[in-house]
This record gives sequence, C-alpha cells and structure tokens, in this order.
Amino acid sequence: MAEPVTIARPYAEAVFKLAREQNALAAWADALANLDAVVGDARVQSIIGDPNVSAQQLEGLVLGVIGDKLEAGVATEARNFIRVLAQNSRLELTPHIRVLYENLKREHEGVLEAKVISALPISDDQVKTLIATLEAKFKRTITARIEIDPQLIGGVKIVVGDKVIDATVRGRLDAMAATLTH
Repeated sequence: MAEPVTIARPYAEAVFKLAREQNALAAWADALANLDAVVGDARVQSIIGDPNVSAQQLEGLVLGVIGDKLEAGVATEARNFIRVLAQNSRLELTPHIRVLYENLKREHEGVLEAKVISALPISDDQVKTLIATLEAKFKRTITARIEIDPQLIGGVKIVVGDKVIDATVRGRLDAMAATLTH
C-alpha cells in the first residue's frame, strides 16, 4: 500500500495549482488549516473510520462544522475539494495535504523553513540574529519553528530542508564517541 504522503501529493498539487491561478495562496492555506483542525478533532476522527457513516454524511458533518470559516473567494472550490476528499475516503489525508501545500507555497514564495531545536528557550533577539544569519547563508527568506529538547544538553540543532547544522553538546559528545570507537 502506498504511503499517505504519496497519495496526498496529487491533491496538494491540484489545490496549489488552483490557488495560484486564483491568486489565493493565503486563502487556501487558511481553508486547509480549518479543514485540518476539523479533521484532526478526535470526535471527527472516530467518525471517519466508522463504516456505518456514509461519505455524504461525513461530507455534511465537515462542511457543517467549517461553515462560514471559508473565505468567499475560495469557498465554492474548497467545499468541492472537501466533497472530493469525502467521496474518495481521503479526509484522513488532510494533514499531509496541508503540509505538502504549505511546502509548495513556501517554495513558490522563495521562503525556507528552519526547524531550530534548542536545549533551552531562545530569546526573540537570538532568534532574529539566527534567522538573519541563515538568510545570508541560504540567500532566501527564512521562517523559524522553535522546539525545545532538553535531551540536547546545550546548544542548538538547525534543520533547513535537507541541511542539518548540529551545534549541540549531545551532537559533539556523539561525534567524540564515534571518533573514539573507530
């Protein structure tokens, strides 16, 4: 069976293409965020997997919950998209579709996302300095997502796309251990 992200990719690409044509990248990002929030709810999750609930009932539930949260410029197309997902039993792919869409949107806008993992909280000034340094290095706009991981002991680990910058105490200890054992 195919991986969920593989199945989600054509849906995300179709939405992205439509959003670009409509000049509504942000509106579609909001629509997908709203859909993801609804589908991510535990009560809706239990209904998605219930064989006693038809695709039409599930579609009605999701559209009823989303209601007026869809922007006017994309509301009709977003409702149609939800119908397609429900009828094809693909609503559970919504989180993957959203992530893939956001990646396509950032790439289109020339923005990279950096995941910054730190052992301790990072101040706003430190984040700004780090982003400025990364923007100079990658020559693109960078957005940062900060995560705290006390297992790192100290320092930071930065992941930008497939590049990893490991300046953590844990990383240095692991590198020393590898050097000593080889």
